[in-house]
Amino acid sequence: MISSDLGFYLAAVPAVLLTGIGKSGFGGVALMAVPLLSLVMSPIEAAALMLPLLLMMDVFGVYAWRGQGSWAHIKVLVPGAAFGVLIGMLTAQFVNPDMVKLIVGIIAVGFCLYQWLPKPQKGSAMGQPNWLTGSVAGAASGYTSYIAHAGSPPYHMYLIPKGLDPRAFAATGAWYFFIVNGLKLPAYIAVGQFSLEVFMQALVMLPLVPIGVYAGVWLNKRVSHDLFYKFIYGFVFLIGFKLIYDSL
Repeated sequence: MISSDLGFYLAAVPAVLLTGIGKSGFGGVALMAVPLLSLVMSPIEAAALMLPLLLMMDVFGVYAWRGQGSWAHIKVLVPGAAFGVLIGMLTAQFVNPDMVKLIVGIIAVGFCLYQWLPKPQKGSAMGQPNWLTGSVAGAASGYTSYIAHAGSPPYHMYLIPKGLDPRAFAATGAWYFFIVNGLKLPAYIAVGQFSLEVFMQALVMLPLVPIGVYAGVWLNKRVSHDLFYKFIYGFVFLIGFKLIYDSL
């Protein structure tokens, strides 16, 4: 049941560690987990493998940021996200692995391009919750999160202009993705996306969760965020481009 393929571990170990680092203040880094794993396994299996690990990381996050999230924004995002997860679940059987690989590749490349573009200034007049934009962003986030745990770009496009202080921004993200990942768990089970083999592989990777989170805290205090992101986004861009090329 447990993979003995060296290639799997060469992809899975950094994928899990980087996800833990992303949960510790380097938002967006976790996006590379599924594209990286998709180099050695089906992207559908890669998403299933990462989900229980993400939920474990989310537990740490919501505990650390308890009482500091902006529930006004979470309330307008979650209904749309639930709809996006439902659409992902209902269409999963009609999407072949090459199509998923193409979607994951486009998300990875698109996210990098988005990060490299100028951002709206925080504290703009858009700071109040908005049901229309929140629902649209939530639906897009829920769907891309279901497909490849890549719900952060639509989510950040909605929340960045709202002008939240750093603690509220981090706490809102921790609670939002904890809820979305919780919604995805029964959806994955319902469509048979989990298998005993994938569960065992996730179990093997579980000890890396606290290591990744701790490494993120350590890096946060010592490494330039700009330099770190330049390396990570460049790497994600190349992986996304390769997935697009392979799927076509």
